[in-house]
Amino acid sequence: MTLKKVDVKLKDGRSFEGVLIPIEDNKISLKLSSGYNLILNKKEIKSIKILQSIQLKAVKRKYKKSKSLPTISILHTGGTIASRVSYITGGVSSTFTPEDLILMFPELSEIANIESRLIQNMWSDDLRFKHFEILAKAIEKEIKKNVKGVIIGMGTDNLAVASAALAFIIENPPIPIILVGAQRSSDRGSTDAALNLISAANFITKTDFKGVAICMHGSSADDHCLILPPTKTKKLHTSKRDAFKPINDSPIAKIQGNNITFFKEIKKREGKFLIRPKMEEKVGLIKITINMDPKQFEFFKNYKGLIIEGTGLGHTPGDVVDKYTKVHDKIIKSIKSLSKSCIICMTSTCLFGRVNMNVYSKGYKLQEAGVIGNLTDMLPETAFIKLAWLLGNYKNKEQVKELMCKNLRGEISSCSSEEWECT
Repeated sequence: MTLKKVDVKLKDGRSFEGVLIPIEDNKISLKLSSGYNLILNKKEIKSIKILQSIQLKAVKRKYKKSKSLPTISILHTGGTIASRVSYITGGVSSTFTPEDLILMFPELSEIANIESRLIQNMWSDDLRFKHFEILAKAIEKEIKKNVKGVIIGMGTDNLAVASAALAFIIENPPIPIILVGAQRSSDRGSTDAALNLISAANFITKTDFKGVAICMHGSSADDHCLILPPTKTKKLHTSKRDAFKPINDSPIAKIQGNNITFFKEIKKREGKFLIRPKMEEKVGLIKITINMDPKQFEFFKNYKGLIIEGTGLGHTPGDVVDKYTKVHDKIIKSIKSLSKSCIICMTSTCLFGRVNMNVYSKGYKLQEAGVIGNLTDMLPETAFIKLAWLLGNYKNKEQVKELMCKNLRGEISSCSSEEWECT
């Protein structure tokens, strides 16, 4: 591959030197000496002078495994955790081979032998229930190889939702299954990719933890990571490195270098390792706002399950107080009609605290309409995943209703606390 270093003069008198990267839409990009890319419209350019031709050669890398180290499998589904930017081309490339991962994160070679493969290269926004089945079966294959643990690289937007799905699908896992993402790409000095991945590897090799969990930064500083519960964690910031927080729960552990501190005792589940990946497609999630219309609920008339993200203790519009709120009576009627064929459960848009539909008359009215209100502090996204999983694996509706209110994977806390802070 040959690249060209050029001098570009613009019609307004400015000039720039850099490596030329042709892109679409009548534009070019220059990789400047500062490392940044400069995008220019071809209409702005007066002249381009070639200063130097750069010949790139492929470098073959060899990775030798150590007989004294355990093996960790890294399964890639996308995201920035395995991406890097070429400071010559400016292009982002995803690398999935053990050799490339060791090159990017050399500390891994001192922790474990790395097996690595691509499952699906996609944004986590594009995840569907079927992808959880594909991923669970890929994890099952790795477990049969007797690996020490599995790390799943994933985009952060739906990483917490995916962790909840895998926690329900994979029953009694015999090894740690740790989901890892990166808020900032590997080319940035502030990237969190390295610490997240290395901390996950350390946690797998240095503990006897078994189960699904998340490993992400524990603070905005680049000094430690937290192991977070799979069904009680939420992404709370668009770009901060410590965007992931446990809600009404504490982290499982803290990893700072080679030091690991557990914050709570993990109860070992008794039972056979089992993969149950079926999930019901006709399950929805609706967020309550002001000015709602009954038709928003009628949309779900052919669905088998619906999670309501209600306000406060678990409310929806429902009282008629003047001529403008007459439509609210129809909302309650729509919910009641829907509940005859659809399991409807209430959660809260509030991050902290618990749903309690026995405090106000509105809560009683919704329960009389068929809404299940004792999910306590279950996160709306977790409730959505849990209901889809239960309906996919249990045919008896009454059993599904009963199990929705039971704590199966740590999705319900014994008590709801304030936001946990690492000290």
